[in-house]
Amino acid sequence: MWKNLASVLEGDIVRLEPLARRHEERLFEAAQHESVWRWMHYDAGGSRERFHAWLEDALAASSAGTEAAFATVDAATGEPVGSTRYLALRPEHRGLEIGWTWLAPARWQTGANVEAKLLMLEHAFERLGCLRVEFKTDSRNERSRAALAALPAKFEGIFRKHMLVRGGERRDSAYYSIIDDEWPEVRENLRRRIDAIRKEETR
Repeated sequence: MWKNLASVLEGDIVRLEPLARRHEERLFEAAQHESVWRWMHYDAGGSRERFHAWLEDALAASSAGTEAAFATVDAATGEPVGSTRYLALRPEHRGLEIGWTWLAPARWQTGANVEAKLLMLEHAFERLGCLRVEFKTDSRNERSRAALAALPAKFEGIFRKHMLVRGGERRDSAYYSIIDDEWPEVRENLRRRIDAIRKEETR
């Protein structure tokens, strides 16, 4: 297995910290808007019991080494505002997936997601030595698909009837990926976007 998979990843807008139980209360507060879970295959919003189960599942997977879950934290205040993970780990093939990503709606369009992706991709390609990082989302989730295309990640196709979600609903999943040859271009694009957001904030 990779070493230091769930390291603290420091940015200027957000900091990614290995998910811990100390994050639970503030993350629960951040997760209450229904739009957070609309396209997830598990709805952890609105119920402390469901959210606690989500957290415990994430911690168990991280402990087992099959995933690496992070709390997305406001770099200035230390407030937890969302979560994301490495999953579908394939160290023997130097590949993984970034997913289970959500943010409190108040943090949308603030650069938080852009910088979180930069930090995770940088760690994956430059320290873990990945050849491929993949993403999947509900094929109907236009917002997520637009965000992946803007990285830019390459659209690879639709896995039809890929998952059963929310009590049996059939989900088609759209797959995207970035490979190591594309990483320098993606990195520069993400840095340009973050710089543009900072300039806009200082106006």
